[in-house]
Amino acid sequence: MAETEKKVCFITGGSGRLGRDVALSLAKNGYSLFFTYNRSREKAADALDKIRSFSPDSAMAQCNVSKVTDIEKAFRLFSEHFNRLDLLITSASNFYSTKLPDVTEAQWQSLVDTNLKGTFFTMQAGARIMKEQSFVSRIITMTDISANLIWKNFAPYTASKTAIQHLTRVFAKVFAPKILVNSIAPGTVTINPDWNDSPENELSKNIPLQRIGEPADIMEAIMFLTQSSYVTGQVINVDGGRLLN
Repeated sequence: MAETEKKVCFITGGSGRLGRDVALSLAKNGYSLFFTYNRSREKAADALDKIRSFSPDSAMAQCNVSKVTDIEKAFRLFSEHFNRLDLLITSASNFYSTKLPDVTEAQWQSLVDTNLKGTFFTMQAGARIMKEQSFVSRIITMTDISANLIWKNFAPYTASKTAIQHLTRVFAKVFAPKILVNSIAPGTVTINPDWNDSPENELSKNIPLQRIGEPADIMEAIMFLTQSSYVTGQVINVDGGRLLN
């Protein structure tokens, strides 16, 4: 176990597109990192190498967050490495289109178990540690502005993200004042060519600030929440004003 006064962050999905950038930025800001990945160990190991160049005591663990036993194992490994938990970020997520009326049970379980069930049990495990600490700690859930929109081909996904925002408020109320719990809801942040082939300038037309978001925009919101002592139970939309349309 690392006996350290450095702040420690546990982040799920820390080798994903957004999670990786967030984890690396936190390492640069003085945090020790413990992150989970699901499938690609090689990709995760590369992320860990980069993170350790700023935070040498950081570590990772394989974890399918749709399985509670995996979450529990990850937290056991975390507790072997670190004696404190300052920040928990739930970044692991599954995303793909599901057209009505042909959504299958397997698709529902793939999306809702990963996004909602995984987030809930990760938050619960983290809160068990945090509530026993002598200092104020923080949980940040990563959701989506789709919780406030009607995406007709993404019903299980958007339902899961809406529910996470509700859970954020419940956890905030239950664990105040020891744990501050908030959510960040990104708009379009970077473009994944696997599911979006629209040109960037076309996507930007629906965004008042006229540009696609970047991981740095999300990090600014995260750093605000790590420094604020009077914000809890809130959803911060980082969307360039897209919800104004």
